[in-house]
Amino acid sequence: LYVPGLPWLAVLVTGTLAFGMLILYRYRIIKVTQKFRSVMISAMMGLVLVYLISMVMNMFGMTVFHQTNSMVSILFSVVVVAFASLSLLLDFDNMEQWAAQGMPKYMEWYAAFGVLITLVWLYLEVLRLLLKLSSRD
Repeated sequence: LYVPGLPWLAVLVTGTLAFGMLILYRYRIIKVTQKFRSVMISAMMGLVLVYLISMVMNMFGMTVFHQTNSMVSILFSVVVVAFASLSLLLDFDNMEQWAAQGMPKYMEWYAAFGVLITLVWLYLEVLRLLLKLSSRD
């Protein structure tokens, strides 16, 4: 399914979300505490499990709830986009902690790679959400 302009809209939304998360982190509106980190990592493990189960179900020809354009699927995508956005806060906190600890210069590449992976994940999830919304005519 091709919708004209959708990839650029997804880039705009992804950039806006990333900039918003940076502002929220920079001004400490959302603080990354150990509890926040634990909740995010636990939720990430749960999300990985959902995706693994859906991959196995797809191999057997079953349709998974989050791959349709139903309201439940759209709500799931909104939650995943929010979760991916909040994951950027973990990346920003890791960068700040590594800098404060005086980590070696090559660790900057690990931090940049982590942010890049999170941004690609966020873009793909935003694109998936926009596709679901555009196909609900």
